[in-house]
Amino acid sequence: EERVDFIQADVFDFLRDQAENGELYDVVILDPPKFAHNKRQIDAAARGYKDLNMYALRLVRPQGFLLTFSCSGAISPDLFQKIVFGALVDSGRQAQIIRHLGPSPDHPVALTFPEGAYLKGLLLRVF
Repeated sequence: EERVDFIQADVFDFLRDQAENGELYDVVILDPPKFAHNKRQIDAAARGYKDLNMYALRLVRPQGFLLTFSCSGAISPDLFQKIVFGALVDSGRQAQIIRHLGPSPDHPVALTFPEGAYLKGLLLRVF
């Protein structure tokens, strides 16, 4: 049975409820708004990204995929990967990085403005 559901809800509540109900999905995509508008907000943003990814990882069917993104310029790609790793440990799951993701070629980043490289993501295969 193929279908797509569009649901409007608080994502943290929704993911938590779905995990508690034992729901599983082949693919989960996380593309939240910017959690850190500046460097002072990094710790709070990291907690938000970690919780979001932990709940999402619990919802991915074995051999399924998680696509997770951050558009917070204050969160580096390295830090984002570490946050997702922490979520993976807390979720009790295993995963492989299939691909590091970033902006498409029509979104170039000026060498003089590295903050323009704010979009980062990971494609994970979850076990």
